[in-house]
Amino acid sequence: MKDILLNIEAIIFAAEEGIGANEIKQVLQDGLAIDINRQEVIDLLAKIKEKYAHDDQVFQLREIANQYQFLTKDIYHEVINQLQAHKDRKKLSQSALETLAIIAYRQPITKLEVEQIRGVNCDYSIQRLLEKKLIQIAGKSDSIGKPLLYTTSDQFMQHFGIKSAKDLPQLKDIVAEENSIGEISE
Repeated sequence: MKDILLNIEAIIFAAEEGIGANEIKQVLQDGLAIDINRQEVIDLLAKIKEKYAHDDQVFQLREIANQYQFLTKDIYHEVINQLQAHKDRKKLSQSALETLAIIAYRQPITKLEVEQIRGVNCDYSIQRLLEKKLIQIAGKSDSIGKPLLYTTSDQFMQHFGIKSAKDLPQLKDIVAEENSIGEISE
């Protein structure tokens, strides 16, 4: 029984949004090859709810619109709001994301080359990416003026879960064929 409780907790934690009792029942039946009915799942959910009701737990099991999910308790909302505000400050703008993509796929690359591709000044975007340690200065180009060369950093690799730039998705894998321009459909 404890194994089933832990599996239900894992299912709820892994669900992106809430998850209903019927869906939990179906996942348990498929995943554990057991026969369980909806009422048994609801009874087990009540036990989990009781477990997380204690003061030494930061989460609570909530049912919202017939969907179960783990949420932090109200007492922690102020701290969570601060975390969210902190995360919001870390988000990249669209221009910074575009600049990062160009650097990732064309590295090592100079700021001028990035600007030629984007068609706009990239000073601010490159500065933000350097501050967030997503890119790094890899040296200087041999061209006139010896401009700085930019590459992605180890933190970039870690953030995206790749070992090297060779592990980036190939552009042909990203672009859907139906979005191709200039091809005649048969």
